Amino acid sequence: MTCVKKNYKLIIGILISALFLYLAFHKVNMAQMGEAFAAANYWWLLPTVAITFVAHGLRTLRWRYLLEPIQCLSLKPLFSALMIGYFFNDILPAHLGEFVRAYVLGRKQPVSSSAIFGTIVMERIIDVFTLFLLMAIAVMVFPFPDWVRMGGYLTFLVIALLFVALLLLKKYPQPAFRLMERLLGRTMPDLNKRLRKMMESFLVGIVPLRRPSHYLIVALLSAVIWGCYGAAFQLVLYSFDFVATYSLPWTTSLVLLVITTFGVLVPSSPGYVGTYHWLCQQSLALAPFNVPGSQALTFAIVMHAINFLPIIVVGLAMISIEGLSLKSLKSSATRGE
Repeated sequence: MTCVKKNYKLIIGILISALFLYLAFHKVNMAQMGEAFAAANYWWLLPTVAITFVAHGLRTLRWRYLLEPIQCLSLKPLFSALMIGYFFNDILPAHLGEFVRAYVLGRKQPVSSSAIFGTIVMERIIDVFTLFLLMAIAVMVFPFPDWVRMGGYLTFLVIALLFVALLLLKKYPQPAFRLMERLLGRTMPDLNKRLRKMMESFLVGIVPLRRPSHYLIVALLSAVIWGCYGAAFQLVLYSFDFVATYSLPWTTSLVLLVITTFGVLVPSSPGYVGTYHWLCQQSLALAPFNVPGSQALTFAIVMHAINFLPIIVVGLAMISIEGLSLKSLKSSATRGE
């Protein structure tokens, strides 16, 4: 029972993966999947992997702009922390890798991990706003199902409310501190002091960019990052010859990007196994794409592998270079440090 309580997030994540893998696989034809795998031109995957790492590099650069008002850092430690964080997002549920990313960068840099985590939260908010803008563009050229639109609206609403709450907390922190004092001050004073210190450090990361021009730079970087993700989908569609076979329009990549990313944003299974595959499969099944489920799932498996395996390899390499251990990093993630 103690083991279950300790690992409940992982257990829930595995159950979510199992459910969505069942939904993705239960009606597919394995022979058709084998044919699709055999017919694919895997040379297309080389530029696909390259363009995903271009996106990671641009994310590193954007992160530096978000951190610059706190501390100017070089790109090397930022990229290393980013890759290690992504590695743990692939093996742990609920985006726990974001805590690892903050911990890895904070252990060697003159910035607290809590303040770094504040910039990561802002980064995710920027991503959701960018994604919602992409969805708004996509809606003009593609009739999304109601469940996709509703999911997009709810995600945007939650993030918008979070953003407003962060701004209010940044400007008026004392009411939150007084509430913590009332709830914890008498019964758990040490915990109250620790949480207050962490919150104060976290709010250090919620700051305006250093220069007005940086807002434009961050916006342009965000657009190019998401453009790289869309291009990766398009290249893999060419790899399977889906564009010609099913007469897919250019909007296919945009629809795939929007739907699968909303699924990735929701904390769920380790490495988004199952959820990603099912959403990718369902996206390609929509009219007018009408890609059969077996072939669509084959595409989803390859697309997920492109996003998963290189991160595992580079993440492990960065962990070794940094002289860290998997056990200590996992511990930092589960403690939320």
